Amino acid sequence: MALKQTLTVIDLLDNAYVNGKKVKELFTSYPNVTVEVTTVSGEQGSTDFIKVMIPGVEGKSRGGVAPTIGIVGRLGGIGARPSRIGLVSDADGAIAAIASALKLADMQVKGDALKGDIIVTTHICPDAPTLPHEPVDFMDSPVDILTMNKYEVLPEMDVVLSIDTTKGNRVINHKGIAISPTVKEGYILRVSDDLLRIMEMTTGQLPVTYPITMQDITPYGNDIYHINSILQPSVATDSPVVGVAITAQSAVPGCGTGASHETDIALAARFAIEVAKEITNGTCKFFDETEFDKITKLYGSMKILQTMGNEAIH
Repeated sequence: MALKQTLTVIDLLDNAYVNGKKVKELFTSYPNVTVEVTTVSGEQGSTDFIKVMIPGVEGKSRGGVAPTIGIVGRLGGIGARPSRIGLVSDADGAIAAIASALKLADMQVKGDALKGDIIVTTHICPDAPTLPHEPVDFMDSPVDILTMNKYEVLPEMDVVLSIDTTKGNRVINHKGIAISPTVKEGYILRVSDDLLRIMEMTTGQLPVTYPITMQDITPYGNDIYHINSILQPSVATDSPVVGVAITAQSAVPGCGTGASHETDIALAARFAIEVAKEITNGTCKFFDETEFDKITKLYGSMKILQTMGNEAIH
């Protein structure tokens, strides 16, 4: 399904000279798809943010009311040159996101357009810095998390799938993909039954989920341990966010090379595509609205977890 597109994207990104412009060229044969590239510089270099917009036949961009899904490829960088040569494990999120956009664009020109809009965002940096982390080193980024969220988590997104390599830990001991509970406005909600159903269908196996903590859904920079940045989009939106983790049985550093598995990345892309079909068609929900209303009435707002906390407020 999405393996062809995944291999195409891997071949493009495994290059010391790749940039956003070259990614944009992948979509030149799709007239209805718009791609925006924005270069942003930080203290440790620069990166190219990519936004791919695939309009739906009843999407809001065309005056319709079908839901909009955001697919975010979350990462620090696709490469760690010059300290590491080649594509790093952390690149998997970007690859999966771009591959899903490429497949959805190809579907559209072949007559299989989705009802709602799909917005795919990620960023491309072949020479990002690394960051010490336990149990294995992370990839760092040339820009901070607030900048990432500014360009990757957009107000138009009614729901967000955040795809990220999540191999540098000892709590997910499964090779393939795993999904998180839904996160919304500081609440960790139950795992979506619809997403479990779609995962069973796309993997042909029992669904795999992974634990997240309150620490994981707070913003980076508060000196609290995070499993990784997979749920950082949840601090920048009130829309529900689900993390799609590309996983391994062993703890693999994000800056490790030779650690990307094409079939696992394609699996994440295929899952995202099937979720996009059902979300925009109205047959999939990330959370139960009635239950969310009840829990907020009983226990109040948890939006403080989307901020830097009381010390920052005061």
